Amino acid sequence: MTGAVNVLLGRRGRHVHWPRAATRLLIAAAVAFVVVWVVFLADSTANGPVIEAPGKFLQTVLDTITISGLYFIVASGFTLIFGLMRTVQMAHGALFLLAGLFALTYQRKFLDITGPPPYEDVGWADWWLPLVIGVVIVSGLGLLIQQVFLRWNQGQELRQALITIAISIIMVDRMFHHFGGVPKDITWTHQIHGYVEFAGLRYGIHRLFIIGMALGVGGGLWLLLKKTRTGMVIRAGVDDTPMVQALGINVQKVFAVAFVVGSALAGLGGVIGGSFANLGPGVTDGNWLLNSLVVVIIGGMGSLGGAAAGSLLYGAATSFSPSYLPEAYSYYAIIATFVILALVLAVRPYGLFGRPA
Repeated sequence: MTGAVNVLLGRRGRHVHWPRAATRLLIAAAVAFVVVWVVFLADSTANGPVIEAPGKFLQTVLDTITISGLYFIVASGFTLIFGLMRTVQMAHGALFLLAGLFALTYQRKFLDITGPPPYEDVGWADWWLPLVIGVVIVSGLGLLIQQVFLRWNQGQELRQALITIAISIIMVDRMFHHFGGVPKDITWTHQIHGYVEFAGLRYGIHRLFIIGMALGVGGGLWLLLKKTRTGMVIRAGVDDTPMVQALGINVQKVFAVAFVVGSALAGLGGVIGGSFANLGPGVTDGNWLLNSLVVVIIGGMGSLGGAAAGSLLYGAATSFSPSYLPEAYSYYAIIATFVILALVLAVRPYGLFGRPA
């Protein structure tokens, strides 16, 4: 009788593999349909089929790489804090916004101007110094949040979420009061204004700069986590904190360093994102927190490679959906990102490169 029940519930034999195999088959069929649609059938879309407008397709690919780089910069900090350290930091988007707004304020102070400056007047120092100021401020604030509120609630995910949500709401309210609710943007330095010609397309130099920054962040984090003692202690401390402490290592000090790095990456993303798009209290913070969450969930908790893969998948969804959905349904493009999230979790419950905690 027990054997029959086990068979019916899929606990014995090959029956347990059928649901996963069927899911993978459906995903493969969906991917094949999307490819055929984009290449041959997308007549009623903004870009049209690839065989008729290859240039627009290539432009969308380049846009995907750019936005994926920005997603990765922000999400890499989030995966370090939330994915690797298992600390729920729901104020990540607020730190992103705060760094951008501080950088914008100091850029205009340096140029002695109240409105958006002409890009010809913005030199390297007028962009880089505000970036450093914004990153340093949010790094210190992130450390303060970790030491005062989160350190004492390690392992209490619900408490951490509620505390950091409250902090985020307070921060955004104060930013709205101080900076106003009108979206603003930081002006790029004039050295990276302009474009390069590529396959008959014009590609902004600032977009190449974003890609370069993302590659630099990825390489730096990989070296930190894989090739330094601090990185090894972070990874070991997450898996077995008591054992690492028994070896005489101050785990909390190392965790504080990791939190500073994660917060700094949120700030770096905020300044670059504020230069690439705009900054608006109550909108930007929530959007970028959601972006980071989706990327980390798709890629897998605590995986730097997963953050890169998740950023590319999420970037492809956000770039291709508006361009290749029928124009009558383009407003539903946001759904595509959550469809990808659901499909990944159906096949890989811990994300593409994740593992159980």
